[in-house]
Formats: sequence, structure tokens, C-alpha cells
Amino acid sequence: MSKIKIKNTGNSAILKFVFKSILTQNSFEYNSIEDASNSPLIQQLFHLPFVKKVFVTANFIAIEKFDILEWTEVQDEIKEMFENYISQNKSIFSKEKEKTLIEVYAEGTPNPNVQKFVTNKLLSNKNIELTNKADAKEVPLALELFEFPFVKEVFISDNYVSIQKTPEIDWFEINTALRDFIKEYLQSDRRIVGKNYVAKQIHADNTKQAYTPTNDATSKEIIAVLEEYIKPAVAGDGGNIQFLSYIPETKEVNVILQGACNGCPSSTITLKNGIEATLKQLLPGKIGTVNALN
Repeated sequence: MSKIKIKNTGNSAILKFVFKSILTQNSFEYNSIEDASNSPLIQQLFHLPFVKKVFVTANFIAIEKFDILEWTEVQDEIKEMFENYISQNKSIFSKEKEKTLIEVYAEGTPNPNVQKFVTNKLLSNKNIELTNKADAKEVPLALELFEFPFVKEVFISDNYVSIQKTPEIDWFEINTALRDFIKEYLQSDRRIVGKNYVAKQIHADNTKQAYTPTNDATSKEIIAVLEEYIKPAVAGDGGNIQFLSYIPETKEVNVILQGACNGCPSSTITLKNGIEATLKQLLPGKIGTVNALN
């Protein structure tokens, strides 16, 4: 039984060759033989005069042809070429590391001094907040961002970087430079976070008192609500909320706002009308006030 199936698409010029195994975790679009330097197989395709464009993702190769022949004339030969190549090679790509096409786009946030730069690559599974260059020694991406004189703070999480600028400059003056820098940095496969990075212990502003998160039953309930209902919305705005402690006697909840949420003019509204209201609704009788210690 053949390991490759031929499938028509909604576009008569494009035909898909579906493999039983995954070809790549990335997506690649090739418009010429020069584009296909990472795949000898795709280069072979561009030697065929009717091949206009090739797209590779997941478990299939899609080919767009010029209108000089019908697919029925050549599809079986292409399928056989693929089968022969796969039988002799483990991958359709060269041994060099596959290069992912990095995309970066900017999003506004409720904080006018913060922009969220979103990518198609996972940057960190931690929430990393850096308020100055000295703290960024083990976060190379942030360290280089702080070389821009207008970068005040950097927050990295999941697939985005939130950057807080100094107030005297407008975003339209610097957006392109920051987006291009982040894209080039990620494309070069340089390290984003150092192996020795350790988050600094959280302190409330203007104090030296460190806060240790509580771990009682109510604290766990609060954390569960924050994780499920609050954090996704806050992350969408380029920020994060971190639980610190719960005081049973006063029913106070202490949190830290990070990224775009820190210093945002609307953070008080978010804190009271969003976070506090949600906790009171889902944990009735257990919540008094929610305090952002920063």
C-alpha cells in the first residue's frame, strides 16, 4: 500500500500529496529553487517546468502548477518521485536545522506606554519581568532590547514580548525598529533566556519586605480562578497577574501585576471591576478586597 495519497484541493492548479508520517513541525512556502535551499527534494521539483510554487507543512506537500498541462499527466510520476526519495532518506530536509520563518507583529495594550510584540515562536514558559538592564544579564533578548534608549521595561511570556517605552517618544517612531530587531534576533536562533536565569524575589514597591505565597485551601481556590478566568484575559493585553498571599482575617488577596498591567492607567479598574469582582462571584463570602502590591 502506498505511503502517499494524492488529494485535490479547491484550486484546480494546486494538488496535495499527503504522507503517512509528519514531515515538519513548521510551515514553508517556496517560490523558487533558491528558496528551497533547506530541501533537496523541493529543489528537484523546481527543475520541473510546470512547478510554480510549493508549500510544505505537517504531513503534506502542496504543489501549485502553471497552466501548461493537467495534473493527471504528471501526478503519478511526482508521487513515485516522493516515494523513492522517502525510501532513501529519513527527512525531506537537509541535515542542517530547519529554519522557521519568524513572524512578529505589534499589538496595542490598555497601557499607552506598552506594546505587545507577538511571534509564532515560543519564547519562554516562564513569566519574566525585567525593570532594568542590570537584571537582564541572564536574559539575552531583554539585555539587547535595553540597548534601545527608549526601552524602560521588558516582560517576556509564552510567545510575546511586552515592552514599556519612555513617555517622551511615540510608538510610531520606534515600532518598526523594535519589530525588525525581535524578528532578526529570533531568526538567528540566539538564546532568549539563559540557563542560569532565576526570577528575583517579589517585593512590594518601596519596601524591602518579601512576600511568600500562602498555600491554604482558599489560596489554592484563588489561584485556580486566576489561572482559568483572569490570566488568559490579562495575557491578551500583554500582562500577567501573580498571586502572592491571602489573609483569612481580612479576606484580602495580594497580587502583583506584571507587564502591560504594571503602571497601566486602567489597572485599578481592571483590579476592582475585573479581578476582584470575578473572585467574589466565584468564591462567595471568601473575598474582601484585592490589592496590587505594585
